[in-house]
Amino acid sequence: MASAWLVHLYTASSALFGFLALTRIFYDRYRDAFFWLAVTVLIDATDGLLARRADVASRLPRFNGAKLDDIVDYVTYVLVPAFFVWHALLVPERWAVAVASAMLLSSAYGFNRDDAKTADHFYTGFPSYWNIVVFYLYVAGWPLTVNLAILLLLAALVFVPIRYVYPSRTPVLRTPTVVLGVLWGVLMIAMLWQLPAVSRAIFWASLLFPAYYVVLSLALALRHDRA
Repeated sequence: MASAWLVHLYTASSALFGFLALTRIFYDRYRDAFFWLAVTVLIDATDGLLARRADVASRLPRFNGAKLDDIVDYVTYVLVPAFFVWHALLVPERWAVAVASAMLLSSAYGFNRDDAKTADHFYTGFPSYWNIVVFYLYVAGWPLTVNLAILLLLAALVFVPIRYVYPSRTPVLRTPTVVLGVLWGVLMIAMLWQLPAVSRAIFWASLLFPAYYVVLSLALALRHDRA
């Protein structure tokens, strides 16, 4: 039973690291903030495997680990990035509150729909990867109006019932997806290390995995709809 509680504590620690990210954003230490968000991504990528190995569901049947996971994910994947958009002014200032609100409210809907995670391991609607999106927008340095369009489009896509790959659990092409995801993670760490002067070659190379992810998700969603 102790191991099961430790796994839940491991999951819950993401909220603490999310709080640390918020404090760094407040003081304009954006590189540090992204470091703490990277820690939360690592926890999120590994806590499910640990939970299954520790058999937490049967050992602690009255404690809802899935709900805990959703709570900390909303903090680290949605709330902190929304605050970043507002504080760092990644969009025109007059739009900052509206865009942050769109991120927060759309994801509140996305997290709470019954089919947010399907039985065959897909996400329904854009899976609120706001932390990753915001990192890319910050690194890219694109015009604020471009950032505005991207963020509003993704907020709208939360409501569109497209099935997106759950990288570590969707069975189709899971091994190459995980391998490519690990390589992408290495590139992301390299960019984080280089901030604020990120190599454009690494930046564009890192976008290959998100492109693969979107294409694979759309292809599998289309196949599912035809079936």
